[in-house]
Amino acid sequence: MSTILHSQDASAQDQRPDVLAHVAGNVRALRAERGFSQDGLAAQAGVSRRMISGIESGEANVSLSTLDRLAQALGVSFSRLVRPPDMRDNSRIDSLAWRGRNPDSRATLLGTVPAAREAELWTWSLAAGETYPAEADAADWHEMLYVMEGVLTVERKGADPQRVATGDFLIFTSDRPYLFANREAGPVRFVRNVVF
Repeated sequence: MSTILHSQDASAQDQRPDVLAHVAGNVRALRAERGFSQDGLAAQAGVSRRMISGIESGEANVSLSTLDRLAQALGVSFSRLVRPPDMRDNSRIDSLAWRGRNPDSRATLLGTVPAAREAELWTWSLAAGETYPAEADAADWHEMLYVMEGVLTVERKGADPQRVATGDFLIFTSDRPYLFANREAGPVRFVRNVVF
């Protein structure tokens, strides 16, 4: 399972903060505001109390889908959960949210704007051979991808893989599991909008 990186794993070459630098305090504060115990939040989000404890202490790596479940249980957007606590809006989050096995594979949440609920703007890169699996989203969620360099392969359950080359784009509903893959020899860089 893909996880957001632990804040102590950030490389010196990437000066952006990672989202775990903010998640621990945000989860703790939002949980307290809503009157949840760690057990209560765990039950509401469908995760273990141990996971909640690890997140709040900054000691747990956590998947993006787990953060989505926590945000939903807390009644906030994903971006509210991961943004710096002193930030008034989501227009410039600019935080590293995922890192693959290869240091050239990473995703940065740049910012969000309101949509039916919200729209997220990301930059992504995948090194050769790297993949990012994603769980199904609700029926009204959409992915909008634009490839800036390389060739991105998108594999969706029940559909043929789609290759998206430099300068091309793909828009799809993300209501079933999908996978971003770099099946080429060089890196792939793309812009990702998540709209929901």
